Amino acid sequence: MQQATRLIRPAHRRMNATVTVPGSKSVTNRALLVAALAGGESRLSGVLESDDTVVFIEALRSLGFSVAYDRAAATCRLVGNGGRVPTARGKVWCGSAGTASRFLLAVVAAGEGTFEFDATAQMKARPIGPLIDALRDQGAEVTLSPSGSFPLTMRARGLRGGRIQLSSGDQSSQYLSAVLMAAPLACAPVEVLTAVTVSRPYVDMTLRMMADFGVEAHREGYERFGIAAPARYRGRAYTIEADASTASYFFAAAAVTGGRVRVPTLSRTSMQGDTRFVDVLEAMGARVTDTGDGIAVEGPERLRGVTVDMGDISDTVMTLAAIAPFADGPTTITNIGHIRLKESDRIAAMADNLARTGVRAEAGKDFLVVHPGKPRGATIDPHGDHRVAMAFSVMGLVADGIVIADPACVAKTCPNFYELLEGLY
Repeated sequence: MQQATRLIRPAHRRMNATVTVPGSKSVTNRALLVAALAGGESRLSGVLESDDTVVFIEALRSLGFSVAYDRAAATCRLVGNGGRVPTARGKVWCGSAGTASRFLLAVVAAGEGTFEFDATAQMKARPIGPLIDALRDQGAEVTLSPSGSFPLTMRARGLRGGRIQLSSGDQSSQYLSAVLMAAPLACAPVEVLTAVTVSRPYVDMTLRMMADFGVEAHREGYERFGIAAPARYRGRAYTIEADASTASYFFAAAAVTGGRVRVPTLSRTSMQGDTRFVDVLEAMGARVTDTGDGIAVEGPERLRGVTVDMGDISDTVMTLAAIAPFADGPTTITNIGHIRLKESDRIAAMADNLARTGVRAEAGKDFLVVHPGKPRGATIDPHGDHRVAMAFSVMGLVADGIVIADPACVAKTCPNFYELLEGLY
């Protein structure tokens, strides 16, 4: 039986802990996709087990790909299908996973056949139109539900190649990543024109992983991308690094308690943009050390308020907002309008829950200002959003009486989050 609420116990100051964070969701799902499309066998290690990754694996299986997943060993073995979708008909369940919903639509459009996609109500509320428009221009026939989202039916005829104009780079970088990873399957070379203004490190991650599996893409900034096609990914052994987004909660725990937390296998040169969150903590007065086998963060006596553009590391906005009340001045977070279109309206969800704790916050179209204050005990409504729940759990390490409603929502990316949190005490 799932726990309806969870009370977060305040932690002692000067904690000193090492936290082994599970593998990156973003890296795991990209690796699963390109390995399935590759020629030959791939063995992935450090695979994250979460709602989103399990949905992705099952979706690949529903399309006929062979995926041998060993949960205990955190490994996957895939024998790639050489750039072809194995089946000509399938039903794909995307759950609440943006990566499954966006990435697999693009890959299926590169195949041939009729496919049905569906997703949760949470995913249906997130935009998908720009990707659908791009795939239609490439020859896919897509029938959307009356709401303009899932459930949808795609009749795929392969990707023509040539120029693809992809709009709304200010909503999600996943549209671009989806098209880039599917592009080698096209019948002719692909040129993608877009203007990505948010979450650009995820685009860098996509390009780096494509190259790791044998397909190079050329780009001019974040506006023009060229991919030779048809081309083939090559199977390989691949190790998935720890999830930097999940690590942010434990780095923040150190910063806000004045303690020290080390997360192994991460470095400041990681391909994950969210490792830059430690730069924000450093600006707030924390001491950050790249230990050679991980990153360690040690908190100051009192955090400093900061003004920071988090457009490229927006999954850590909630983490920062939850510890900002303990700073000596206001914290202003800018360029984050796109997070209103995530698992929840994250700006509104943070402002709402900060108000529940008695903390003053100002929410704008694309910014959030959090003022210093002493948070009081409150029941936090995560709005079904794992990152809201995890962020306020960090607040509860310092503020007495923080209760998380629907704590099970953390399973989307980190099912053992509360076990890891208990390790800080």
